[in-house]
Amino acid sequence: MPEAPRDWNDRYATGHTPWDSGLPSIEMQRVVREHAITPRRMLEIGCGTGTNAVWFAQQGFEVTAVDLVPLAIEKAVARAKDAGVRVQFQAANLLEAAEVGKLAAGGPYAFIFDRGVYHCLREENQPAILSTIKQLTGRGSLYLQLAGNTNDPSPPGQGPPRVKAEALLAELGPLFELVQMREFNFDGVTVDGVTISPLAWSALWRRK
Repeated sequence: MPEAPRDWNDRYATGHTPWDSGLPSIEMQRVVREHAITPRRMLEIGCGTGTNAVWFAQQGFEVTAVDLVPLAIEKAVARAKDAGVRVQFQAANLLEAAEVGKLAAGGPYAFIFDRGVYHCLREENQPAILSTIKQLTGRGSLYLQLAGNTNDPSPPGQGPPRVKAEALLAELGPLFELVQMREFNFDGVTVDGVTISPLAWSALWRRK
């Protein structure tokens, strides 16, 4: 597997990871509850240090979780061990066809959770990340996507990458039926001593 970019490794090593609140996503929990997403075989992409993956395992989901950064995976494994739950963690590059193929061999997954992956990778290689999601899902699979929102009034460059709702619909619509899309704010994180809660999209999709 190609080595993760050095800056990502360094950020996990130094703890400079403002996107990692250390608490399960409030919006994720709301969607799971309101849409009665019951325990099933699932995949979290971009799991970071495993906070959300551990929460899902505690609810009874059969969880596989991946991240590009090996150090993040090490921290996630330790978190799951401390929580006494089983999660299959692995380091994987979602833009590398060979690695995605290995991951897809364990699928399709009935549910995919994505907090901030698609909005990043679409800027790097949108056809590749869409192909990856296609390979990992099957008919009826649910995909919960939390992504930065262009309606955020804060200055550009503050917070995560941003995307228009129309772009998400155009890119994912051919493959998925939109179940629900709403605006919400990412859980507050501290960046350079300032707490921010970036505006985001919460989109729940069902594979056609």
